[in-house]
Amino acid sequence: MTNSRFQARIALSAGLTLSIAALTGCAGSATADNSPTSGDSDTVTVYTADGLNDGDNSYYAQVFAAFTAETGIKVQVVEGGSGEVLQRVNQESSNTQADLLVTLPPFIQIADEDGLLTPYEPAGTENVPAEDKDADGAYTTLVNNYIGFIRNTAETTEAPESWEDLLDPAYQGKLQYSTPGIAGDGTAMLMLAREVLGADKAYTFFGELQNNNVGPSDSTGQLAAKVDKGELLIGNGDVQMNYAQSAAMPNLGIFFLEGDDGAPTTLSVPYTVGLVANAPHEDAAKQLLDYLYTDDAQALITTAGGGFPARTDITPTGEVAEDLAAIMDGVTVLHADWNDIAANLDDYIDEWNTVTGTL
Repeated sequence: MTNSRFQARIALSAGLTLSIAALTGCAGSATADNSPTSGDSDTVTVYTADGLNDGDNSYYAQVFAAFTAETGIKVQVVEGGSGEVLQRVNQESSNTQADLLVTLPPFIQIADEDGLLTPYEPAGTENVPAEDKDADGAYTTLVNNYIGFIRNTAETTEAPESWEDLLDPAYQGKLQYSTPGIAGDGTAMLMLAREVLGADKAYTFFGELQNNNVGPSDSTGQLAAKVDKGELLIGNGDVQMNYAQSAAMPNLGIFFLEGDDGAPTTLSVPYTVGLVANAPHEDAAKQLLDYLYTDDAQALITTAGGGFPARTDITPTGEVAEDLAAIMDGVTVLHADWNDIAANLDDYIDEWNTVTGTL
C-alpha cells in the first residue's frame, strides 16, 4: 500500500534517521544495518516516536523490562520522528517488520486511513475516554501529553510570553523548531498557531520566524540538548519528553505561549498506539498492549516517563506528579479534531512550505 503524501514529504529529509535498540531489561544494543531483528517469536518490535526512551530509567526501559520479566517476551524499539516511523511502516507494508506503532496525531489517524493498523482493544482501555481512542479499535491513547516550548534558563532571564516574542532579533540563529509534517510536535505547533492566531496570521508568523530559525529538524527530541548547551536559546517540545530530559539537562525550562485569551495555552498531543496490520508477532504484541494498560504500567507513565496516564482511574502521586501539576497549573488545554487535520494536512503543510521557502 502506498502513501504518496509521506513518500514525498519524508524525501525532503536526508533520510530516515531511526535509532534501534533491543530492550531486554536494562541492556540496549543497536543493529548494524538499522533494521529490526525479525523472525524471533519471543520479540515484539515497536516503531515509536521519540520521547519515551531517553535512558536506562526511561518509561520504555522500565515498562518493557517489567513486561519481559513477567512474560519472557523481549521488546525491540525502533525510534524516530512521528512521520518517520509512519513512513517506515508504510514502506515495509509488503514485508511488515513492526508489531506496534506508537506515534503522535495526526500520524496515527493517517496510518489507520491507509490500512496500516489492525483493530484491537487492549484490556483496561475501558477506562480510557471514548474521545481518546478510535471507535473501531484501530488505536488508543497510551500517554497523554501536551506541546510546549523550551528555553535555556541560564542564558535567558525570562520566557517569551507571546508568539510575537519569538520574532525578537535576539533569537536570530538561536531558535529552532521541528519540521511540521515530519515531526509530531512540529506539526502540533503549527496546528496550535492556526488555532490561536488564525490561519492567515499563523502563516505570516512562520514566514517571519524564518529570520530567527536555524533550519529544519526531523526530530523534536534532538533540540533539547542544543538548548541545554546554549547552542539554541529557544526550541519547541512537549511536556512529557522535556520534563524527562530535564533530569539530565539542568538548563532546560518548559514554557507555553499565550492563547487568544492571554492565558498560557497548549494543545493535547498524546502518544497513541496501534497494532500494525500483518504484524509478524501479533499474539505477543497483543500481550504487550494489554500490559501497557495495567495499573502498574500506567502509573509508570508519570513516575518513569514524566507523562500523564491515558486511564482516567490512575492518579499517580509523588514528586513527579506534583512537578507536572505545577507545570500545567493555569495552562489552557485545547483539543484538536485530528481526523479533520489528517484529512487536510497536505494543504496545511504545503502552505507552511510556501511561506517558509522550504520547497
